[in-house]
Amino acid sequence: MAIKLAVLQDKEQLICDIKELIDDKKPVGYLLKSPHKLIVDEEKLNEDESVKITLTPWILLTNDQEIVIPNNHVVTIVEPIDSIKEMYMEKINGSESNSTD
Repeated sequence: MAIKLAVLQDKEQLICDIKELIDDKKPVGYLLKSPHKLIVDEEKLNEDESVKITLTPWILLTNDQEIVIPNNHVVTIVEPIDSIKEMYMEKINGSESNSTD
């Protein structure tokens, strides 16, 4: 598994440890471990053009740490920028940070 940023069909952006699920040599879905939604506050641009980013658990009302989604719900998967990856790692490892440049 690897920490990636997934963009879903509804335009939500999730950061998580992600693994592609294969059945009969065809991709069928993704296993998301500790998925968090990125909330970008574009209205609070600073003069240095930084934005406020907040990470929140993707599905708030579950204790499940691993969630399976079908592959047709994912538009793309990309490598997150270092600061977002670091923010995510700090959050899931217990020392929370709520914003980044």
